[in-house]
Amino acid sequence: MIAYIYTMSYIVATVGLVAWFIFQKNKIGRQASIVFFLGLTAYLGSLWLSPLNIPMKGFTLMRDLGVMAGVGVLFSIFRHNRFIAAGAFALLVFGFGTFYIELLQETIPNNRLFQEETSIEIDEDGELLIEVKEGYQIEQINTLIEQYELSYQVAFNQMASPDITDLDDYYVVNIPNNQLPYIAKIKADLLATSAIEYIENNEIIRLDDQEGQITTTKKPIILNDPLIQNQWGFEKINAIETHQLLKNSKIKPSKRALIAILDTGVDSKHEDIKGNFKSINKKYDYDKQAHGTHCAGIAAAVSYNGTGIASVVGDNKFVQVTSVKVLNDNGFGSQKTIIKGILEAADNGADVISMSLGGPSSDSRQKVYKKAFDYAKKKGAIIVVAAGNSNANAKDYVPAGVEGVISVSAVDNNLDRAVFSNYISDVKMGIAAPGVDIFSTLPNNNYGSFNGTSMACPHVAGVLGLMKSLQPNLTTQAAFDILSTTGINTKSTSETGKFIQPNAALQAVLNK
Repeated sequence: MIAYIYTMSYIVATVGLVAWFIFQKNKIGRQASIVFFLGLTAYLGSLWLSPLNIPMKGFTLMRDLGVMAGVGVLFSIFRHNRFIAAGAFALLVFGFGTFYIELLQETIPNNRLFQEETSIEIDEDGELLIEVKEGYQIEQINTLIEQYELSYQVAFNQMASPDITDLDDYYVVNIPNNQLPYIAKIKADLLATSAIEYIENNEIIRLDDQEGQITTTKKPIILNDPLIQNQWGFEKINAIETHQLLKNSKIKPSKRALIAILDTGVDSKHEDIKGNFKSINKKYDYDKQAHGTHCAGIAAAVSYNGTGIASVVGDNKFVQVTSVKVLNDNGFGSQKTIIKGILEAADNGADVISMSLGGPSSDSRQKVYKKAFDYAKKKGAIIVVAAGNSNANAKDYVPAGVEGVISVSAVDNNLDRAVFSNYISDVKMGIAAPGVDIFSTLPNNNYGSFNGTSMACPHVAGVLGLMKSLQPNLTTQAAFDILSTTGINTKSTSETGKFIQPNAALQAVLNK
């Protein structure tokens, strides 16, 4: 509203001034003078109430009044010659319509445009991720930094292999609250410099709302963990056949694959996880939120230990699980923290990176995510992500819609797409796994059930871990092709992708 009043009141004041000069000796001139003063008052008030800082208000005032005074002088000179005055008026209308109105509209950002720009939540401690061009320095944009009162710091500076990526050219930029209405203009001004290659919002990522959390229980009494009755998905994916294949065929792994759970942390001391857990940083080895621990149990809980649940990975010869905490204890993180987690997991030898997180995005390019995924792939990792829980198109969500990841939808025990699950029809690599009433580990040796594509994702991560243990050089595309060709149809395969069948997938890997 302020932006609209500012623009319209300036036009009204200018037109009133012109009419005053032309008709100054009659009644129309007196009325025009009133219009001029009313417009000028509204203009000054809107400028004062705008979010501009004091220097910008002063600059804008001098610019606008200078133009207005110039117009007034022009018409005072030619007011006695109606033909010249008419020509000058036409020139004025053309100039305003073509140039100056656009400048006025850009001076104070329109609230609607600002809302559209920030409709996706972004990190208030660092709203933008910017890439500095090769051969340039961040200091070359200091004029804009000072103009908009920005601050910045290196975004990703601890990579083990910076030579295989240009993510070390990225900075996270913080915009003060009084400048946030200018975010679209700030981005445009930064890109207009010769030093900036690319900009995208540092979007907030959070855990998807779980479609109901089942009441947790303490240490369920079971006869044999591979047959635990609470794990319907274990039977549905024929995990017991997978165990039998690994045991009876006396298959030896080429390596012990590492699955990194990028989440809220993992309770590394859990009785059903600790035997398969590898710590890369002790500050990641706790989980107050429970989500990460639940995912870790699905992916790689210890089997054959007479305790708790089982996982598809069988005994601990083939797969280990680790934690990289990218979300805080409330389940929130930013694009920056998640990308740092991807880089850290890759640098620590992760063979599979499992990401049960995400949300809608305002940026269709996702260049920074793609660079992080490329870095992880070059380090030998496969990335698998949750499709999202909004019953929407996964291509509009991150990281599910970013090219280069395997996106996992959730199905129920009838192989129907879960009512909450995003559909993967428009992503390049989509697959399905159990995601409704999934029983797994919770912190402090507890167990319980969650719903969500967050639960489907680690099912696939576990299978990928086994595949990488047998064939360490397996690529993301090759792994997906195997999962898809060996999977079975669901009730809506076009929306979910094929439903994973680990035993058939491993046999395909062994036969390659």
